[in-house]
Amino acid sequence: MSSQISESDQEQLLHKLDIFKIHGKDKRGHKILRIIGKFFPARFLSVDVLKKYLDEYIFPRLGKKPFSVLYVHTGVQRSENFPGISALRSIYEAIPINVKDNLQAVYFVHPGLQARLFLATFGRLLFSGGLYGKLRYVNRVDYLWEHMRRKEIKIPDFVYDHDEDLEYRPMMDYGLESDHPRVYDAPVVDSPSVSMYSMRCIS
Repeated sequence: MSSQISESDQEQLLHKLDIFKIHGKDKRGHKILRIIGKFFPARFLSVDVLKKYLDEYIFPRLGKKPFSVLYVHTGVQRSENFPGISALRSIYEAIPINVKDNLQAVYFVHPGLQARLFLATFGRLLFSGGLYGKLRYVNRVDYLWEHMRRKEIKIPDFVYDHDEDLEYRPMMDYGLESDHPRVYDAPVVDSPSVSMYSMRCIS
């Protein structure tokens, strides 16, 4: 990550974008920390400012009870929203041990092939303490409600839009089709094999 604006402006940006939000509960009654990856301003944010923000505004609100993370990866671009491997490692190591211990699961929505490969390659190296084993891939928003209380979690509209794209173009799940803007007038493929394929979910 790189910093091109003042620290106070970076902090205001984090507040304004609402990237990290604690609201709702999962079906076990645990708090949910929702993270919207697409909103993360990696190019303008320093690691130190992010650590300070989490320490002051997020971790204290999680308390000392178990919680889960809902990470929405939809629309994330490496050049815009990815903080970098060293930054991820630094941020993770700065998380208080009690917060790490209380984390029950990380629900990773719309992971995509590149994210899966990255985590499969570097996940165990980057994230100690069993975090990698807590990852739960969720290919469709509908599958999320098996674990969370639907009426308590707000999901941005663009995430549902991406779900629709995946139903028309299921190969996007596996990186076999590019993620270009949707074509609304494209014909619907009426094939049982394609329909079954598009409904698969790794969880």
